[in-house]
Amino acid sequence: MTHDSVQNDTPATALSTSATGGVDAASAADDAGLGAQVRSSVGRLYRRFRSERPDGTLGDSALEVLSRLQKSGPLTLTQLSEIARVAPASMSQSVNRLTSAGYAARSPDADDRRRVLISATPEGAELALAARAQRNAWLDSRLEALSPADQDVLARACALLDVIARSEASPAAVPTERDRTAQHRIAPLPTPRDSAD
Repeated sequence: MTHDSVQNDTPATALSTSATGGVDAASAADDAGLGAQVRSSVGRLYRRFRSERPDGTLGDSALEVLSRLQKSGPLTLTQLSEIARVAPASMSQSVNRLTSAGYAARSPDADDRRRVLISATPEGAELALAARAQRNAWLDSRLEALSPADQDVLARACALLDVIARSEASPAAVPTERDRTAQHRIAPLPTPRDSAD
């Protein structure tokens, strides 16, 4: 990747051009809007993070399913589909890849024989842990290359993104700073008594 190296003297007030693909964060936000900038940056980081995995292993979708099974334990096909927000048919394909490779196994539910549980095999759990360790090591090394000031900026940004991710209200229901300022500028309409006076 061309953006893996980040200089330690990057100013905290703006991201360096090497970290943003040659585009200043402030100007990009002005051109495309802050929402577009956040979506683009988060998406690029997520795709780069997912690309870090042991050579010759599963594709992204199957590896994500395997990681979920390793962390959560046995799950049904329906539960996996709901977690990943994909159709059961698509999830079935990923599960078939895992079972064919010996990384996952199907077994009847002891409490409900009509249900089939999918679980990671020991080999599958080992692969999931190795992939997670490689991804975390890559990200940690990139963060350690940043200056303390830029690390503080990212920590603040993570806190703000977490607040947004946890919010449930629709955007229209959340007044912006501009909305609140405009409300203060609008004088209240006079009441009938005020007009009479």
